[in-house]
Amino acid sequence: MSRIDELIAELAPKGVEFKPVGEVTARGSNIKWANVGDDEFQYIDLSSVDRVTRRIGETASITAGNAPSRAQQIVHTGDVIFATTRPAQMRWAVIPADHDGQVASTGYCVLRPDTSVVLTNFLAHLLGADAFRQYVEANQVAGNYPSIPDNLVRAYRIPVPPLEVQREIVRVLDQFTQLEAELEAELEAELEAELEAELEAELEARRRQYGHYRDQLLAFREVKGVRWIPMGEFGEFVRGRRFTKDDMTSEGIPSIHYGEIYTHYGISATETLSHVRSDLSGRLRYAKPGDVVIACVGETVEDVAKGVAWLGDSEVAIHDDSFAFRSDEDPVYISYVLQTAAFHAQKEKYVSRAKVKRIGGKDLGKIVVPIPPIEDQRRIVTVLSKFDALVNDLSAGLPAELAARRKQYEYYRDKLLTFEDAS
Repeated sequence: MSRIDELIAELAPKGVEFKPVGEVTARGSNIKWANVGDDEFQYIDLSSVDRVTRRIGETASITAGNAPSRAQQIVHTGDVIFATTRPAQMRWAVIPADHDGQVASTGYCVLRPDTSVVLTNFLAHLLGADAFRQYVEANQVAGNYPSIPDNLVRAYRIPVPPLEVQREIVRVLDQFTQLEAELEAELEAELEAELEAELEAELEARRRQYGHYRDQLLAFREVKGVRWIPMGEFGEFVRGRRFTKDDMTSEGIPSIHYGEIYTHYGISATETLSHVRSDLSGRLRYAKPGDVVIACVGETVEDVAKGVAWLGDSEVAIHDDSFAFRSDEDPVYISYVLQTAAFHAQKEKYVSRAKVKRIGGKDLGKIVVPIPPIEDQRRIVTVLSKFDALVNDLSAGLPAELAARRKQYEYYRDKLLTFEDAS
């Protein structure tokens, strides 16, 4: 029996009481800009909190004269802030002493723990747990920028074991986060040392070399046997059908969401990151093995029209903000072509410049690409795949170990923070 088990058996033999977050925390207060004169504050906006390390990074200096409208909430040491805009990104942090009295965006729910009931870091670990993530995903308001109201964050019920139990759990979980921090520091130090300079230079050189050879290999100017054809003339674009975050499940129909194409996938894939509910099968559209799934929406022009060659064994559902491009050509070759400077230059003419960048299938079909014989396409794919591996191998190592440590922490965090409800 672990020390935590012993404490629970001694101090909470009948289970642990659950309470809404709002009952064990107080609200923060707003700044009165008219009363601060020329005082300067550090502004914690949504991008200031690192989603991986949970630390507050870059902040802007603001005064009453230039403060953004969302700069309203005064925070103090030990407050826990949780981003309510795009809440599924699980962006939260504990306010450190050097940010005491500074100003946070109204995009955060500020929670001031009553430490006679709940410890600051115990609450913070709970907000990072998978159970809270599921609660957030179930209660967020959909839209271009999904959000969750503060009152729903405060309504979330958390286990409140005796403080002795909380301290022991926090001690264990903080050891994991400390180890993460040490690894992070080790990685950072390594990257900041002379090796970093050499490594970065080598990486950059390889990336440039890779990009140069990729574009050269795919240029084909005045090469016999290479046809230059609009994509719409040698293939077809099949638009996906809409599914929402609520339709996504841990198991079900393999699916590719358009946003994953530029955040998760590389040139090709044989397994999907996501699945959607099986009962939607008749309402969806699918990419077949050998198709290239192309994102038609993105936050930047760079993201739009990126593609991933689907090489899995079965069909995959695709979102309606993406197309399956189907042709007789090598799909991995086509995926590489979509990355070239020549393709990008043509694409820019057709991408709409609204807040959300978008391109349609008709315009994608106008973009002219080089099509050599199929055996040449496969040879090029082999060469470029070796370059890809060289670049990626160099950036592996400590980051992989760090990722493994984080997964280990998440496993133990969710296990330690699961209690039997005494009510």
